[in-house]
Amino acid sequence: MKPLEDVRIVSLEQYGAGPFGSLHLAALGAEIIKIEDPRSDGDVGRYVPPFNEGRDSLFFESFNRNKSSVVLDIRSPAGREVFEDLVRSADAVYSNLRGDVPAKLGIRYEDLAGINPAIVCCSLTGFGMDGPRSRQPGYDYVLQALAGWMSVTGEPGGPPQKSGLSLVDYSGGMVAALALTAGVHAARRDGVGMDCDVSLYDTAIGMLTYVGTWQMNEGWEPQRTSHSAHPSLVPFQAFEAKDGWLVIGCAKEKFWQRLTEVIGRPELAADPRFATFTDRGVHKDELIPLLEEVLLTRTVAEWLEPMQAASVPCAPINEVHEALTDPHTLARGMVVHTDHPRYGRMASVASPVRVGAPLAPDEHRRAPLYGEHTESVLRSLGYDDARIADARGRGAFGD
Repeated sequence: MKPLEDVRIVSLEQYGAGPFGSLHLAALGAEIIKIEDPRSDGDVGRYVPPFNEGRDSLFFESFNRNKSSVVLDIRSPAGREVFEDLVRSADAVYSNLRGDVPAKLGIRYEDLAGINPAIVCCSLTGFGMDGPRSRQPGYDYVLQALAGWMSVTGEPGGPPQKSGLSLVDYSGGMVAALALTAGVHAARRDGVGMDCDVSLYDTAIGMLTYVGTWQMNEGWEPQRTSHSAHPSLVPFQAFEAKDGWLVIGCAKEKFWQRLTEVIGRPELAADPRFATFTDRGVHKDELIPLLEEVLLTRTVAEWLEPMQAASVPCAPINEVHEALTDPHTLARGMVVHTDHPRYGRMASVASPVRVGAPLAPDEHRRAPLYGEHTESVLRSLGYDDARIADARGRGAFGD
């Protein structure tokens, strides 16, 4: 069995952050029953351009492999009855909605404990379920701005910039998956469920880590650095070679010693201005131009070979297609293929979470079509034809 194969999660998820979290739970074997609201025609991720058609998009495919889709209007009395039957059979209810919406929908622990005392209610919201911003919608770019990320991203003198990927969303999804898993473990141990109040805001603030510690204790204000340089380790940044760019990182003194040998400048290691991390930081405006001048004399490949042979941390700055076709990417099984009725044989990025054996290539399922599993999930609850027809007639699945 997969690690979470005995876990059933009813998920009111949408767009990116929430589905990203449950994507990894599904890869670990959890049953993810994705509730899609007929009032909004399902998860908005189904309609994200540019690669979208009808109720399918490559964006949606990226976040929803190995899940089931059930169309259900939980705000209607009939839909609520079905939802509560699902809760009785589930370990967790997972959602990513605005902070005040879980209470309005009645999906908090206090709303569902009478139905299933061991249910775990994990809410991933923009700003959390309390606090002055709790009613505000939270999106990745907004959180990157509020949490200070954009102030330290980009070149000095340029405008603030977001990261190239939606890292707050993705990190928030991972935090929610961790919280939910811990909650289910505790509920099975104690027989009592709980709320998991996870927010993108908390995630973004938490990821300030040492930058936050330095600021609060020493008044340090981080500045944007040229060529993505590390704020305290020198050299550790992007350098331009004759035909492109590479990253070189001397995170230990031994790497600095090796680097000076590789580039043919061993005297730099003996120079008292560059002897230690602290010295190199003080004199970085003298050191970096010397390194830049040398590194421009060869191609990226010509530098990578001797640096890798000397175990100096380094890498080419790849384009996305280069990263996805890197031999290590393929050897690690990070590209998976599924068959889709609209897109045919398609590739997507695998979950990096591994506990025991990862899913085999033929175990991956494409993202579900809209409402594809409504009937099969209801039948797993014991619904027969008459009961399904009755629920449909009373508006449980929309008009």
